[in-house]
Amino acid sequence: MALSKLDNLYRQVILDHSSHPHHRGTLSASTSKIELNNPTCGDVIKLQIEVDKGIIKNIAFDGSGCSISTASASMMTDAVIGKSVEEAEKLAVDFLQLVQGKEVADLDKLGDAAMLSGVAKFPARIKCATLGWKALGKAMEEDGTATFHHYHKEEE
Repeated sequence: MALSKLDNLYRQVILDHSSHPHHRGTLSASTSKIELNNPTCGDVIKLQIEVDKGIIKNIAFDGSGCSISTASASMMTDAVIGKSVEEAEKLAVDFLQLVQGKEVADLDKLGDAAMLSGVAKFPARIKCATLGWKALGKAMEEDGTATFHHYHKEEE
């Protein structure tokens, strides 16, 4: 019974982020913009970040996607805003490990995004969940604040 209540809580948080995504929109000033798509299902994310002195000062996303893609992007923005580029990179790597069913040392740092661990049971949804996180890596790589090459592809 308790597990069922916990599953319901997770579903509610995911649905809330999907229905009312945080940081959705555009930025008036950004250091990097990136657009990525998931050709498998058609999800598209347009991500903008503003990095100042190595800190993610602001972040926004727009686009269209399934509930997992939208919720994950919303959760990602909450998790990384105000963090250093290095911290954001670590969070992104941890998230990608998590949704592949691997152990992650400190789930609390991922915030609500930790609730997407169940995606590992549905391999077709992993690309949906990771789209926003990969856009973050590409955006920071593009503006020269990070080098995320090592995590663009899911590990086999």
